[in-house]
Amino acid sequence: MNGIGAVLIEGPKACGKTATALRIAKSTVRLDEDESARMALTLAPDQLFDQPTPILFDEWQVEPAIWNRVRRNVDDRGQRGLYILTGSATPKDDAKRHSGAGRIGTLRMRPMSLFESGHSSGDVSMRNLLNGHTQTGSGAALNFEDLIRQS
Repeated sequence: MNGIGAVLIEGPKACGKTATALRIAKSTVRLDEDESARMALTLAPDQLFDQPTPILFDEWQVEPAIWNRVRRNVDDRGQRGLYILTGSATPKDDAKRHSGAGRIGTLRMRPMSLFESGHSSGDVSMRNLLNGHTQTGSGAALNFEDLIRQS
């Protein structure tokens, strides 16, 4: 946030994009839930940007026009750490949408492993498996249903 005007946080559903962004954001616009925000984007877009920064535009891909608005506001304000965009899906390429180069940086989030989340002892190692080492884990710490819930 200190190095660029806006940050795009990308990643699969439920990996913590919004939760992470909410820790930093001072204002939030939930484009997937807030119909008035989606209408404002067309009728009075400056209203969306007239809030304390950084502003989180959650699920930005619901209204892809927000991308160019964010880019323009970064240019106009000339400051860093103004906006955060989050979303699980990326809209199809649009020739009208600026690349965001120099204005919007990308942070790719991935889900935590079961070891990182504390749901595995780490007895079985993918690295060791791929290197041909025999794995003798002491047994599953999670039953099948619990494992599915963690996915």
